[in-house]
Amino acid sequence: MPSDDRELWTEGELCCWMVSCCSGAELQLRRGDDIVLRELYPTKSDLYERARMLRDEHHIGIRK
Repeated sequence: MPSDDRELWTEGELCCWMVSCCSGAELQLRRGDDIVLRELYPTKSDLYERARMLRDEHHIGIRK
């Protein structure tokens, strides 16, 4: 089964990624090439909620 890797938001060098597979989803907060935060979630909806919280904490708007 292919993974579903997706950038959720980015601001400068800081970006938030979802990396998923059959066992759940992993949220990664990256600064450049370094992963500064890694959290595992049983569902994508839980991960999306946490990504929104992080975005709000860092006062970041989503770029498209």
